[in-house]
Formats: sequence, structure tokens, C-alpha cells
Amino acid sequence: MARMLAKPGRLRLKLYYDPFARQEAFHSSVKKYRLFGGAAGPGKTKALLWEAIAQALENPGCDTLLLRRTYPELESSLLAYFRRDVPRKLYKRYHEAKHTVTWNNGSTTRFGYCRNESDVYQYQGAEFLFIGLDELTHFTLKQWQFLTSRNRCALPGSFACMAGATNPGNIGHAWVKALWVDKQPPPGFDRPEAYDPNDYEFIRARLDDNPIYARDAAYRKTLEALPEHLRRAFLDGDWNVFAGQYFDIFEIGRHTARAEDIRLEPWTPRWISIDWGFQHPSAVYWHAAAGTPARVVTYREFVQNNLSPRMLAQAIVERCGREPIREVFLSPDAFAHRTAEASVAEQLGDVLLANGLPRPVPADDDRIGGWQWMYQMLERDAWVITDHCAKLIECLPQLVRDERRIEDIRKVEGDDAADAARYGLVAAARFLPDESANAATRMPAIANGPVLQAPRLTNGMPLDQHIARQITATDPTSVAIQSQRLESKARRLAQARHFPRRGGR
Repeated sequence: MARMLAKPGRLRLKLYYDPFARQEAFHSSVKKYRLFGGAAGPGKTKALLWEAIAQALENPGCDTLLLRRTYPELESSLLAYFRRDVPRKLYKRYHEAKHTVTWNNGSTTRFGYCRNESDVYQYQGAEFLFIGLDELTHFTLKQWQFLTSRNRCALPGSFACMAGATNPGNIGHAWVKALWVDKQPPPGFDRPEAYDPNDYEFIRARLDDNPIYARDAAYRKTLEALPEHLRRAFLDGDWNVFAGQYFDIFEIGRHTARAEDIRLEPWTPRWISIDWGFQHPSAVYWHAAAGTPARVVTYREFVQNNLSPRMLAQAIVERCGREPIREVFLSPDAFAHRTAEASVAEQLGDVLLANGLPRPVPADDDRIGGWQWMYQMLERDAWVITDHCAKLIECLPQLVRDERRIEDIRKVEGDDAADAARYGLVAAARFLPDESANAATRMPAIANGPVLQAPRLTNGMPLDQHIARQITATDPTSVAIQSQRLESKARRLAQARHFPRRGGR
């Protein structure tokens, strides 16, 4: 273990921590920013913990920091490993309230979490020789970049560095993959010209790299039984599993908010959207048109399977309280699916109506149009999701384009939340004020381009060629949206102007 245990102060750690080969490669790296992992089970969290300990013991009087996104995750991972594996004689004291270890040489290791986007600012003014983020893809690019400004140490001979440990997937997948796997600055990266790929090293590790789990047939069987995209991520450590990410502009902080920061007045228009399921979860979302200018706020979620229609309706009633819900939009299949008693929609409606809520109406199930509308709402910051909708926030960044139908999203296990939200977003136009609804139909072009003008037409050229010549976007989602707008405008012009048929006939 070249770097970690080469110095006398670290040699004694070998008594308590004997790293696997890939863990040793992680500790031996001399890069400023390291990423360890890929698949599930190679000992990522343990390596991150002992790297912080080694840094603290090697540099007397320094401070180190270990983070998870939420406190329950911190408690069940890094803190659990610390309490179980680190002998009491290695440190002077542990402050339970502050979650801070003071080592015998005066160095400290602080365990923290950043549930909200702004929680990283609690470390403003502090400096840490080493910062480790467990499950790095649970964090946002803005959080990572702010923390790099706290990664410094004035001790002579010290080398400030950071590391992350993670599996593919989750909200930070795209930016983590860009920095360490693709070796390029991701969208939103401050001063991309300053990005130096030589500062970054990815130490890839798989299940087989951990001798303990490599022989655990039961655990491997569990991973192999996961849905395909999760199996590829957790068993194979495949970073391409989310290639073609659909909602590539979705950002925590920009498109999310704390529920307590959202004010809904009694007169605020509110509606509900439901994606029905039994074996698959039913997903329910509450929406409101709030703010000036008005935007859609998705402020509550309920996701659960194995509920009968009446049980689901009762759960919705209990969560509504006295809220004035104007309409309920339900997936169209619920109107066709019947039990011996009645359709799912009828059973739901009976309970809702008896409790003062509207009967459900069929939601618009135009998948391609709905996904594009959601993309546009995110693009113009017209949709915000509160942190009460955890499953939706987790789901959106993991949706990828269908390779056989590029404008659509590939169906995967766990996409029920996105389907339910889509029903609610498509219905939003009827609840927004006229000026907001009209503005939504005059959306600017992708990539901050100008408002689309009517297509410029040339006699004798087919319509699809007219449109293709004026597309300025590059990614498939944006191309599809821009093409649809241009075609719509062109066809309106066609009512007053003749377009030649294909081939000029």
C-alpha cells in the first residue's frame, strides 16, 4: 500500500485495516481528485473512511471531512463503520453531537451530511486537508465545486485532495461520469477551460474485487435479479447504463425546493395526477399553479403498490385534508381495466366523490408530447418539485431515451413516478393564468436560442428539408422539440401558402 502505509505513522493502521488490491490502488493514487468504485460491494465506504483516518494521522493538527447526502445514510454507513472498526485507542475523543473525532495528534475528522443544496455552505470558512464524499452521485455538481474551495491546508508538506466513492446512477450520474470517466467538463461546470483531466483518476472496482463478496453466491444472485439498468450499474459497474439521459438539464436546487419554502394560498389552483398500478406501484402527485409568474409546483407524492382502487383512493383522501382539489387525472388504462365490481376509475371515483373530491378523468397519454413538454417546463424554470417528492427527484435523472424511438423514454422498472408527473404537467395549462399558458406555447429555442420565427420557405423544397435546414439544436431531445415547433408553424403557414409535395410533384 504504497502511499497509505509507507510512512511510519501509518504502518500501525495495517493492524486494523488490510486493504484489498483495488482499495490499495485507491489509497496509492497521487491525483488530487479520486473516484473509487463502480459496482456494488468492492469496499468503497470502508476505503474512504480509512483514507480520511490515514490523512489525519499523517498530518498532525489537520482537519478532514467525510460526507453523505442525508443523516440516515451517514449513520448507517460511515458512522457505523467508524464505531465498528476503529479502535478506541486510536483517538482522543468522539463528540456525539458534532459527529467529530479528535485524534491523538490533534487532527480531526468530521462526519457530515448535505440534505439540502445549500447545506454545503455550513462549511464556508473552514478548510479541510481531505474531503471524502460517499455515494458521490447523490450530490450535485454545485455542491462538489463549492467543496473544492474548502479543500486546502497550510501545513508544510501536506497535499490537499478529495475523493468520492459511488455506484453509477442517481442525480449526479452525468457530471460524475463526465469528470472521471469521459474526462471532460460537464455542463454547468464553472470555468470549463480550467478543467485538467490529469487531476482526476477513476479507480474502477467490481464485486469480484472484494474477496468476501466475490464468494457470496446469495449476494450475487440478488444483484443479478435486479432490473436490467440497476443490474448493469450495481453488478457490472457500467457507467453507460444511463447514456442518452433524457432530462439532462434537471438540476437539484434549480428545479427543486424545500417544501417549507413554498407558499400555497387557499385559492391556489391544485390538481392531482395518478398512474395506476397494483403489482407495479401506483404513483400519485399533487400539483399547484403558484407564484408570479405562475409556475407548476409538484408538492406531494404518494407511491405504493398492492393497494386496491378503494384503498388508494382512501390514502389520497387522507393526504388531501381540506385542500381544494379542482381535478384528478388518472392513467387511461384505469378506465378500461375492470374487476368483477367495476372499473378501477369507477372504484376510485366513488371514494373520492364521497369525500368531496372530483371523480378522475382520463389523463392525456401522449408520451412523446408529454416528455417534451416536461423538458420545456424544466428548461424555462416553469416547474419546481419539493423535497417531499423524493422518488420523482430520484427518478427523473435516470430516464434515458428509447434507442428504437429516440423521442420517447425507455420504459424501466420504477418509472411510475415520471408517468404520473407527466399526466399532471400536461394538464397544467388549464390551471395556469392565461398569460402564463400563452407564454408556455412561445417557448424559446433550446440552448438559449432566440424565439423561433416562422420557417423560411423556398419554392420547390419539401417541408422536412425546410425544417432540417433550420434546426440549431444538437441533442436528440432538443432536436425533436425544435423540429416539432418549426413544423407546427410551417403547417399554419401552409394554409395560406402551397407547399410542393415530396419529390417536387
